[in-house]
Amino acid sequence: QDNSFEQFIINYCNEKLQQIFIELTLKEEQEEYIREGIEWTHIEYFNNAVICDLIENNQTGILAMLDEECLRPGTVTDDTFLEKLNQVCATHQHFESRMSKCSRFLNDTSLPHSCFRIQHYAGKVMYQVEGFVDKNNDLLYRDLSQAMWKANHSLIKALFPEGNPAKLNLKRPPTAGSQFKASVATLMKNLQTKNPNYIRCIKPNDKKAAHVFNEALVCHQIRYLGLLENVRVRRAGYAFRQPYEPCLERYKMLCKQTWPHWRGPARAGVEVLFNELGIPEEEFSFGRSKIFIRNPRTLFKLEDLRKQRLEDLATLIEKIYRGWKCRTRFLLMKKCQIVIASWYRRYA
Repeated sequence: QDNSFEQFIINYCNEKLQQIFIELTLKEEQEEYIREGIEWTHIEYFNNAVICDLIENNQTGILAMLDEECLRPGTVTDDTFLEKLNQVCATHQHFESRMSKCSRFLNDTSLPHSCFRIQHYAGKVMYQVEGFVDKNNDLLYRDLSQAMWKANHSLIKALFPEGNPAKLNLKRPPTAGSQFKASVATLMKNLQTKNPNYIRCIKPNDKKAAHVFNEALVCHQIRYLGLLENVRVRRAGYAFRQPYEPCLERYKMLCKQTWPHWRGPARAGVEVLFNELGIPEEEFSFGRSKIFIRNPRTLFKLEDLRKQRLEDLATLIEKIYRGWKCRTRFLLMKKCQIVIASWYRRYA
């Protein structure tokens, strides 16, 4: 019920994860259809980049305002931080405050004076500003770090590397918010270089009880996790896509014209292959560099045909090998018989 700085930081990380989920599933997939020249009707979805900008913008973001309050001279309190937010973020559509200059919330008496509310992707969350400044400072006195670094215990010494006199830095240590922001940025950069697979966990009830299914709770999670938009894109789009070259290489044994070697462009080979297999035209589309398959059943059918064909090829290879082995043995026996017969006739 009472959300402070810690929950604010956690929700910020959730927003960034949701943003990369949107980038890699909804936005990137629809842009790929356009790049590949596939006929496509754009499906609208909510992009939470505006919420991330509200929190992390270097000039007008909430974290930037918090750092500015922590670093500026003079009397600094949680109330002065909230006043700055009211001035800078008042007109933002996802920010609400009791003292906000935005007339939409001037009559919102349910919001206490010492709180602000952010409309996150998953819903509205109210934060108590009490403790924001102190928790963000996260100061460890320099002389204490130096004293701990001088300890004889190696583990304690390793925990306070900033106490090393050789690395003495007179700059003010970074705030907790800025450290977390940098850590999240590193995480996002790392995820962008990967090919992630998403598993969305749905909590069936709040009691952690078995065989209890709360329909309202599940529907709420489905909405705020963005699953509805994702399902709409998936159903309207294509379940599988692959460049022409590896697709032809994988399934070329299913068609006499492409097996064992196809002489020509890979796309033409894939077209011949799909026409030979009799796959309905509505089940696939040809992009500029990839083949797009709409229904998973079509892919499963291709895999089943390939599996059966591989078994047939294995049988053919085994048959040819056995025939070669028997013929080799027969020719050897025939040669031996001729030698024996010739020697016998010589002495007969």
